Amino acid sequence: MSDRFDCKNCNESLYGRKYILAEDNPHCIPCYDRLYANTCQECKEIIGHNAKELFYENRHYHEHCFRCFRCDRSLADEPFTSQDDALVCSDCYCNEFSSKCVACDKTVMPGSRMLEYDGSTWHEDCFACHACEKPIGTESFIPDKNNYYCVPCYEGRFAPQCSHCKKALTKGGVTYKDEVWHKECFLCTGCKTPLAGQPFTSQGETPYCVKCFSTMYAKKCAGCNTAITGFGDGKYVSFQERQWHQPCFKCSRCSVSLVGSGFFPDRDLILCTDCNNED
Repeated sequence: MSDRFDCKNCNESLYGRKYILAEDNPHCIPCYDRLYANTCQECKEIIGHNAKELFYENRHYHEHCFRCFRCDRSLADEPFTSQDDALVCSDCYCNEFSSKCVACDKTVMPGSRMLEYDGSTWHEDCFACHACEKPIGTESFIPDKNNYYCVPCYEGRFAPQCSHCKKALTKGGVTYKDEVWHKECFLCTGCKTPLAGQPFTSQGETPYCVKCFSTMYAKKCAGCNTAITGFGDGKYVSFQERQWHQPCFKCSRCSVSLVGSGFFPDRDLILCTDCNNED
């Protein structure tokens, strides 16, 4: 008498029948499906042993149930994502959540090369210079109103030119007598020291630092013999070809300030009223 070959679960004979091994034991097809087959996440029915099964994030699906929640297209061979446990194809997801290129009005697909600026999005190839129409890509650019320019086009069309080097100013700079300079180009005519951010004056149309102007052009105070530049308190007294800083304009004998008071010249001296009366 031959050995029995029965289903582990229902004990029915498996001779002449299909069976499946599970945990090293033979099972008839109905018992295997009932005990071991997964339930489809979508239709809640058993995924039989002979059905094609798809698996995603601990969820199981019949192949025909693995579809986009919005457009119902099959996702078996399509890129997809999930939204609140629902499957969504890439097209539906992009139409609802992805940005649109402001140049071509097409969706910027996730993972594609793009550029974002000031709340707008472009495909990398769509972000082009308004003048030459060449893609700017990751290069530097300059916005002007609602247009964007590559640096060479902007400099050629709009940027003012430095009065010294004649090259374009794209940011910052110094304005003096209705002309513009790069900060590094605005120099003292005498010593070539940069004047941007520093006190300076001019002789005619030419700018000078305080030191050079004092040495070359400023008048000397008759009291302290240093230059009268107009910087600091900027006030001075002038009398008969001579000039004084206000603090230096005082009686030659008693040193009382003569600013706003009467005084008397005595050859190279200037005297207050009291000292003059003593004579």
